[in-house]
This record gives sequence, C-alpha cells and structure tokens, in this order.
Amino acid sequence: MARQKKGRKLDGWIILDKPQGITSTQALNKVKRALDAQKAGHGGTLDPLATGILPIALGAATKTVPYVMDSTKIYHFTIRFGEARDTDDAEGAVVATSDARPTDDEIRAALPQFIGNIMQVPPAFSALKVDGERAYDLARAGAPPELPPRPAQVDRFELIGRPDADHAEFEVQSGKGVYMRALARDVSRACGTVGHIAVLRRLRVGPFLEKMAVPLDKFLDPAHTPASLAETILPLSTALDDIPALALNAAEFHALSQGQAISLVDLMGRIPDAANPDEGLVRITAAGRVTALARLSDGWLKPERLF
Repeated sequence: MARQKKGRKLDGWIILDKPQGITSTQALNKVKRALDAQKAGHGGTLDPLATGILPIALGAATKTVPYVMDSTKIYHFTIRFGEARDTDDAEGAVVATSDARPTDDEIRAALPQFIGNIMQVPPAFSALKVDGERAYDLARAGAPPELPPRPAQVDRFELIGRPDADHAEFEVQSGKGVYMRALARDVSRACGTVGHIAVLRRLRVGPFLEKMAVPLDKFLDPAHTPASLAETILPLSTALDDIPALALNAAEFHALSQGQAISLVDLMGRIPDAANPDEGLVRITAAGRVTALARLSDGWLKPERLF
C-alpha cells in the first residue's frame, strides 16, 4: 500500500513578506509547518539579506511556479559605494575599496547600459551549478568559480534616492534570472568605483503585490491554528491573473485535456487581444474556473499544463 502523505492537502498561494536573516527555504518550511501542508514550494529565491515578496505555492499551485518565476518583478535596493564584497552584498567580506563617489548625474548616465536585454555575470555566491556543485559552495571553500555572462532582461532601472554620498537607492523592474547584486556591482564599476547591496526588498512578483503580503510572524504565532491560517491562502488561479484568459466550452476543453490541439480558426472572436499569436500563453477557463494553460502556436491552441 502507498504511504499516506503527512499534512493537509492545500492548494493555492501564500504571499509571504520574508524577513531579513533567513533563507527562502527556511521561510518556506516555517509556513508549511504552520499550515500543516502536504506540499509546498516557492516562486523565486530571495537572499537571506533580502526582504519582501516570497510567493509560496501549496499543492497544485506548485505546477504554476515556473510561470510565476518568469513574470515581472520589482525591487528596491540601496548601493553602498566604496566597498566591494565577495558576496556583492553586505553579508560578505570586503575585497576592495575606493574613495571615489559618483555624482547623481554620473549614476544616471551609467544606468542606460544596464537596461534592456543585457549580458550579466552572476555573483560567485549564487545557486548556479558548476560541474555539479553549487557556485556558493565553491566560493565558500575559497575557490570562487569564473561564471560566464548570461542573458538578463531589465525593463526599468531608476535612481530614486540619494541619502548621502556613500549610498544610492534604486528601483528595478526585471524579468527572470536578473541578479540585483550583480547590477549593484556592475553599476558601481561603471561609475568608476566599487560597491555592494546594503538593502534589498522585492515589491512585486507577477500579479503578487506588496499589499497582499503576509508577515512571517503571523505563521509563527501559536495563537493561530492551521485552520485559521488557511484564510491567508489565495486561489491557485491568482498566479495566472496577468496571463490573458480564453474561455472554452466543455467539448473543447475535453479535447484539450486529452492532448489535442484546437484550430485557432474555431476560436476566432474569443482569442484575447493581449495574447501573442506567436508562442503566446493563455489561461484556459471552462465552466467558470481556470482549468489549464495553453500556447498559441502555428495556428493552433496547444495544451501546456492542466490543473
């Protein structure tokens, strides 16, 4: 007989406001334990130094994690000029110093080269694998790897504050896989100095906004039972709210659920204007609920993920 999984079967999303000083996995495990949930995962790692939105998927919502990780993110961070650190944030050891401090105009002049589709060298202290080992494990062992540049998409990069000559505050809107620590490192170099991230907060992940976030303290409070904490769970479909919706009738959805593609000619007039006809993703609704994700490709609607 198959062993029964421990915990409650819960489906949906918790939008956690991760505090500073713990890893994303530690935060996930605390929430999972507080909810007594069978299955959970998170949508996009935050460094221990970072705070802000950490989407936690429960049950069937774990199937939508890749789409959340691909979505738009917004960050605020503060660069501390004058010190480079091996981790590119305030938790690392100082590896270089500089007396140079850029002006506001010099900072603004440097930002455009980091906007758009850029190539970025990830921090040595990252979770990327090198010959089967995590880069951060190699770095901690005193052998930081030489990581090759990777494509990164930065949609917006703005200077929003200058508390003093040593610090500058920024807002960044980006796509998947952009390292804020690397941006801080590279902007500092472009301004003729060195620097690292002193403060980092994530304000948005796709449809998940800061105002939706629940503090971790709520899940650690013994006064809250797993049943009472369930009110913080958002529906699975919330993660897909920024994906255009396409309604199918029962027969069409049955065909799609069997792996059959549907001609877009048969769906004329129903395809949302916001959907990209060239490999664009749509969320499928049937009988009033989200039932699948599908892709528009070569004149066909093709199933990608069923819920």
